[in-house]
Amino acid sequence: MKTHLARSPILALQLTLFLWSCGSAAPAAPSSSDSRTRRVVVLGDSLAVSPSRDQSFPAQLNLRARSAHVAAAIANAGVSGDTTDDGLRRLDAALAGDTDIMVIELGANDGLQGVDVAAVERNLATMIERARARNVGVLLCGMETPPTHGFQYSIAFHGIFPRLAARYDVPLVPFLLAGVALNPDLNTTDGIHPNAAGASRIADTVWPYLADMIR
Repeated sequence: MKTHLARSPILALQLTLFLWSCGSAAPAAPSSSDSRTRRVVVLGDSLAVSPSRDQSFPAQLNLRARSAHVAAAIANAGVSGDTTDDGLRRLDAALAGDTDIMVIELGANDGLQGVDVAAVERNLATMIERARARNVGVLLCGMETPPTHGFQYSIAFHGIFPRLAARYDVPLVPFLLAGVALNPDLNTTDGIHPNAAGASRIADTVWPYLADMIR
């Protein structure tokens, strides 16, 4: 049985905000001069389908694309409980068809389960490499994990995402849950998954990076 994102102590989750660099600036969102519709797939876990698919951050990204007159169709390939290993197994199906960009939103469950950092990094690297082999652009979403498995594990986990972004020269959303983690007004009663307002805030965080790719 898959392990889903679970409640963690609030004090433990504070490491998330400590590790995340607030100084990372998002690019300005441009308008698209190319009328061809880009197909975007969000490969994610429960954070991509919370609080529902209709109110999730991928759905909110579609709203932002329409509002900005950006020709993009954003598909939600999120599955609750998925780890990077699960996402790797689903990658080929998620990219079936004429996909232009893949948003990788995975890793939270790996961190909560204490999956070996090297294995998490290897899975994410393989996803990036397979996407590139198909000429699919990649947007990587950074994640943090509380020190449930020790502070050293949390620090090592933190390093995965910027290291991969530098190695493969792919854009990185530094922390998917910026402004959402630890904010009770933006999460469901479990304190972990975003509510509708939280999903909208996540879309605000992701959209400038994604819009910069859809040019």
